[in-house]
Amino acid sequence: MKRLTRTVALGAALALFTALTPALADGVAYVNKGLVGVGRIPAGQKDKFGETFGSGSGMSIDTKSWARDGAGYKGSLWLLPDRGYNVEGTTDYRPRLNTISVELTPTAPGAAPAAGQEQSGVKVTLADTMLLTDDKGADATGLDPLNGVRPAAGDMPMLPQADNGKLSLDDEAIARLPDGTMFISDEYGPNIYRFSADGHLMSATQPPAALVPTRHSKPNFASDNPGPGAAEADPKDPETGRQNNQGLEGMSMTPDGKFLIAVLQSATRQDGGDSGSTRQNTRVLVYDASDLAHLKLARDVVPLPVFKDAKGKTKVAAQSEIVALSDKSFLMLARDSGNGQGVKGDESLYRKIEIVDLSAATDIANGPFDAADKPVAPKGVLDPSVTPAKLTSFIDINDKGELGRFGLHNGAPNDKNNLSEKWEAMSLVSVLDPKLPDDYFLFVANDNDFLTQDGFQVGAPYKAEDGADVDTTFLVYQVTLPGLSGSSLAAN
Repeated sequence: MKRLTRTVALGAALALFTALTPALADGVAYVNKGLVGVGRIPAGQKDKFGETFGSGSGMSIDTKSWARDGAGYKGSLWLLPDRGYNVEGTTDYRPRLNTISVELTPTAPGAAPAAGQEQSGVKVTLADTMLLTDDKGADATGLDPLNGVRPAAGDMPMLPQADNGKLSLDDEAIARLPDGTMFISDEYGPNIYRFSADGHLMSATQPPAALVPTRHSKPNFASDNPGPGAAEADPKDPETGRQNNQGLEGMSMTPDGKFLIAVLQSATRQDGGDSGSTRQNTRVLVYDASDLAHLKLARDVVPLPVFKDAKGKTKVAAQSEIVALSDKSFLMLARDSGNGQGVKGDESLYRKIEIVDLSAATDIANGPFDAADKPVAPKGVLDPSVTPAKLTSFIDINDKGELGRFGLHNGAPNDKNNLSEKWEAMSLVSVLDPKLPDDYFLFVANDNDFLTQDGFQVGAPYKAEDGADVDTTFLVYQVTLPGLSGSSLAAN
């Protein structure tokens, strides 16, 4: 028994040593201390409108509410779902924002939770839901804007519009401001919207022409996910601009509140996004948060990570979310597709959080690459005049040892403890320890795609295919991020 105890302790110590190896990015040592908590919201959860809850395409922790309470922490966060249950096509789901109450009792880095308590360290409860409306106060919709373009009017640019006349939103990321207003990024546009604290659209910012999807040489925001009885998009894919369902998936405010960073999920069509193997060179937009009409550094190129699939073919991992550290660096979650609980594949080959450094990247703002007819990476090959951002690997979400400590795994059996396919939400908050001023909790959540056997949306019940019942799951890591201790993420 003593020998077994020593072996387990040695294994835990070795795992902790590996986790504490710093990731060096531009001379800064970032440290992943490992997974310290796991929690769930059941797949069958309903919101206050009686519809099936699904999150998180985006997340923003309310740092003002965050407080240390003895050995644990309490606070709340905002969790953003996307366009609703859309396995068989999009529906008239009303976009909304969920408020989640959080209680965190972290496990010490490298330690194992008590038996039977592996996934109870993060208690997450749906506290409220708020609908998002357009600038006139009318309902928005998750329906695919098949051929709809709302003309520009006043300060509003042209916007995606569904056949029912509603503003089409496929929300993907959220940045909450101190006054309660919020920036929300969108897949369809791909646009950045600013909403009031009570959910009314205030303004919209359209990206450069190179990112706006076109069909027949005209803006067309369809994503080839038609609603009930609607026709397919013609043609299926855009000619230029963002690829279908590859819009502004990641967006985050810098800790000083001065800049807003948004990243396209993968390369534009003209930059190699017309092929799964050449879509590597995506674009990042850096905005002056006080005036989104004017780009500060604007356009840099980020090379997405590549990996080999089971057949040895090179694949590109899509960007799913970012957390800004400064106007020159951010964390980026990138992953594969088609693997995990709720889908047919069971083992993910790539789910990692990278550190992206823009400091040496070429600023391509206000130049020829802003136009749709001048690719920055034709057929996926980056223009030789452009230096891309630098990536440094930081956290491997699929790490078997870390997952195993909390009763989770990656791969068969494809049960509820196998990580689900889509991990798309991240947010940071301080550990509130004066002895560890550079330490933060990094919350990561999945988008469960509303997959449940007890679903109800848009007036009708539904059951997800193949018996899927996918919880909204939260993973919490403790990380050391030097240089942020004087920011809004620090203790309030």
